[in-house]
Order: sequence, then C-alpha cells, then structure tokens
Amino acid sequence: MKKRMLTVVTNAKMLPNDRESGLWLSELIDFYDYFVKKGFQVDICSPLGGTVPLDKLSINPLTLTKPSKDYYEDAAFMEKLNNSLAPEQVQWEYYDGVYFAGGHGTMMDFPDSINLQEIVKNIYEAGGIVAAVCHGQSGLLNVRLSNGRYLLEGKRVTGFSNAEEVIVAAKDNIPFSLEDEIKNRGADYHKAVIPMTSHVEVSGNLVTGQNPASADGVAEKVYEILENSPFNS
Repeated sequence: MKKRMLTVVTNAKMLPNDRESGLWLSELIDFYDYFVKKGFQVDICSPLGGTVPLDKLSINPLTLTKPSKDYYEDAAFMEKLNNSLAPEQVQWEYYDGVYFAGGHGTMMDFPDSINLQEIVKNIYEAGGIVAAVCHGQSGLLNVRLSNGRYLLEGKRVTGFSNAEEVIVAAKDNIPFSLEDEIKNRGADYHKAVIPMTSHVEVSGNLVTGQNPASADGVAEKVYEILENSPFNS
C-alpha cells in the first residue's frame, strides 16, 4: 500500500429553491479519521479546489459528533479543508483509493466534473478502491470506464434513498433523485430496511454507504479490501 487516500468534498453551498447545503461534515471526518489513525496521509480535493462550505445542520450541536467536533475546532484541519486541492493538482497514481463524502451540495457539482471522473476511472482501472457515502455517489454517476460502460453498471450499490429525502424534507430541493439515477446507470441498488441506519455495499473494488451512519462502515470495508489487495504491493 502507498498509505495515501484521496477524499473528495463539495464546493456547492446552495440547492434549488434557495436551500443551503454543503458538505455533511461527519461523512468526511469518519473516513478521514479512520485512515489517519491507520497511518495514512489523507488529502482533500473538491471540484474547484479551495473553500468547502459546511451544511449547517451537520455542525448543529444536536448532530455534531465528538470526532467531527474535534476536527471542526482544529484550526489546522479547517485550514486544510478550506484549501482543498483542485482535481488538476491531484496525481492519482499516488493513492490507494478515492472516497467521495456526501452532503446534498455534491448533487450540484459532482456529477459533471470531468476531471474527477478521470481520477476515478484511472484509480479504479489500476486496481485501486473507489468509495462513496450518502450523496457522494453523485460523483460516480457519470464515470465511464475505458470500455465505455458506466462504472456503476452491474454493481451492487447503495446511496441516499428516496424515502430518506422525504425524511429530511429535501425532496423539493434536490436536482434529481440519487436512488433513481443510480438505478438508471444499470446498478443493482440496495438499501437498509430501516431508513437512516447504516448500510454498506461492496462490489469488487467499489464500496458505497447509504447515509451518514454508514461512513464508518465504508472506511472499514475499504481498509479490509486494501489489506487483501495486490494493488501497489
């Protein structure tokens, strides 16, 4: 292993109908902290580079987890987050894998980022891990492999469900249904029986989590695959 992971976060703050959004902080932190503790260098990238808006709901005292609070109050980490790399600055060969954190903002700027799609394709086809949680799968929707097929085609995949969009009252503020679009890419979509509970799907070197509660599980599965992979050995 190179012991280096790339995380990807959104630059988008606004959703349709003037609803504020951004990165759901714990979805980054749960994965980031897991790999830092495993001795990895973890870099942060965004579609445009630079400042990363946080979904205010994710830093509300009622939802802010202890690890997320610690990082949120860490000035050095927040400076790193708000000086995120642009895709053009990323050399994909350096990484064991790439992870897309969620937050509704990702639906606005992940799907059409050609440069992010190229990073994903290259890492995946080289045998690296591609992972995403919640709405982070927006960054995988339009990734096509060298054979012209969608990355998600024929894979077991999860992502934030239509029922969960209703629960968080976001149904009228999203540009598309993530669940529907995952299915439209030919993926075999699965979700938890109980909304908002952890659910992780693994399909080869593709790991996806359904919602914020799934970020830890995604990190664990990614590391498990890496430990048993010849990639970069």
